[in-house]
Amino acid sequence: MIKRNTWQREAVREALELTDGFISAQALHASLHATGSPIGLATVYRALADLAGEGDADSLQSPEGESIYRACSTTGHHHHLICRNCGLTVEIAADAVETWAQSMAAEHGFTQAAHVVDVFGLCPNCSAAASARP
Repeated sequence: MIKRNTWQREAVREALELTDGFISAQALHASLHATGSPIGLATVYRALADLAGEGDADSLQSPEGESIYRACSTTGHHHHLICRNCGLTVEIAADAVETWAQSMAAEHGFTQAAHVVDVFGLCPNCSAAASARP
């Protein structure tokens, strides 16, 4: 089922595209309200879920367990390296992970296997800043 494009959905899509890295629905809602948008929080949640479901946004859980989103710049299945400090996100191919996941599924009799792999760490800049602290 294709969702119709409402002004609310377009506002969420545009705000997400202007955001660097991942952002929570609540933070995106606050950002929209700061620009004068009357959009409701529940509408932001729905729009983000729809965009993620259609592949127009990446969705993952932060280390704290909160759902966070960003505009997707790559179509198709992919993985992320995400800085725990600044939120920098790099989309990566992980052929070895794909092979391993399919192999493990087959070994245990699973079919139609799917997976999500997001690697959290510190980006080079945050690592350097952390090392420079006394």
